[in-house]
Amino acid sequence: MFAWFGPAAAHKRMAGALASLLALAACQTFSPDGGLDVAADVARTELGKDIVLVRTEDDAAAATARARHLIGRPLTADAAVQIALLNNRGLQAAYNELGVAEAVRVRQSLPPNPQVSVLRASGSVETELERQIVGDILALVTLPARAEIAAGRFRQAQLAAALETLRVANRARAAFYRAVAANQSAELLVQAEAAADSSAQLAKRLAETGAMNKLDLAREQSFHAEVAAQLAMARQRASSERERLVRVLGFSGPDLKFTLPKALPALPGHAARLPQVEQEALNRRVDLQIARIELDLLAKSYGLTAATRFVNVLEGGYVDRIKDEHDTGLHAHSRGFTVTFEIPVFDFGATRVREAEQTYLQAVNKLAEMAVNVRSEAREAYRGYRASYDIASRYQREILPLRKTISDEMMLRYGAMQVDVFALLTDARQRIAANAAAVDALRDFWLAGSNLAATIAGGASATATDTAGRSLAAADQ
Repeated sequence: MFAWFGPAAAHKRMAGALASLLALAACQTFSPDGGLDVAADVARTELGKDIVLVRTEDDAAAATARARHLIGRPLTADAAVQIALLNNRGLQAAYNELGVAEAVRVRQSLPPNPQVSVLRASGSVETELERQIVGDILALVTLPARAEIAAGRFRQAQLAAALETLRVANRARAAFYRAVAANQSAELLVQAEAAADSSAQLAKRLAETGAMNKLDLAREQSFHAEVAAQLAMARQRASSERERLVRVLGFSGPDLKFTLPKALPALPGHAARLPQVEQEALNRRVDLQIARIELDLLAKSYGLTAATRFVNVLEGGYVDRIKDEHDTGLHAHSRGFTVTFEIPVFDFGATRVREAEQTYLQAVNKLAEMAVNVRSEAREAYRGYRASYDIASRYQREILPLRKTISDEMMLRYGAMQVDVFALLTDARQRIAANAAAVDALRDFWLAGSNLAATIAGGASATATDTAGRSLAAADQ
């Protein structure tokens, strides 16, 4: 440790410097909305919805009241998204994480706190009293750069909160479509089961009179049993999908009695055209913006590391020392400064610079990879959206009308004794499969649309890609 002792005027200069630091610290404040403005703008622009930050019991009560008002009538996809943004506690936890990031930003923008130490040593000859005020000079010198980096980290946290907002909205929309489709499929099977039960009862009476043989009776009863089993599975699937929706909406207790529509929304007249879908995704993807900020922050951090590579610790302090000699009665009072720094004997900072350089290059490569992936994901999501529209349109405009025509004709021929009951049962199975596949195709279209929007803006998750081709596969059964 090296120490320099100067005149008494140094005391005043040190006091003035400390006063300036305290004044600078007093200027730091937190944002009134907790930094939620970025997430709110994204929710308003991309979703047409608003978000809330629950801080108090009154905030929680107001959010719950709005959510309960929205479930007062049959739920819609937009209402489900708004309820999730108001009521999902996982999303609120993400906003709390944003609050933590803001606290870090404010702390990093403040000058280092001075350290005060007092030493009193007594012996048989003298008593020495030393008072010392120490400050981290290196932290003070690099304060602007550290504050700028902390502000960038806070911007990242704001975008991360926006990204989580989009993800929760996408989950809510997808869960809504799945729940409604599951209920619709179950309702179709309820009708099929009722018809199969009536047919089985009639077949039993005909068999008792000898008008139907044992083989045809077994076929009727087997068909009824199969439809009943399919109905049980459909009801279980509908219950599971409803619970998935409940979880993302954040409901419990009496709020579980919300009503879902009986059918999915009708297929639109035409599919959306997005000729510039790749560029749209590159411009709007929130996670890509986060990666760009990360690269910029690493570049700034790398410059800071290079600038301080030879100095790891640098502390300066003010010393006020008083020495009393017991034998002579002499009283000595001295003042000065101390500076402490680490001498780079073994590590000249090359390792830290190399680490920062490689970390930066790693971020560059990751950003380049992400850009390639974003373009590919956008193309894939749009192709899936168009394919799902074509499939659903084929069912609505061709397959289902043709199936109805076939069923009507089969019933006429059965009444005229031109076809047997086995042919009628085969047609009934095919009609049920076609209706169920049509519901699945319509569900996949709405999921693909939700996935496309999420892929362009951010918060994408697998919604339609894992169901591609199911409708056509079901039609082949």
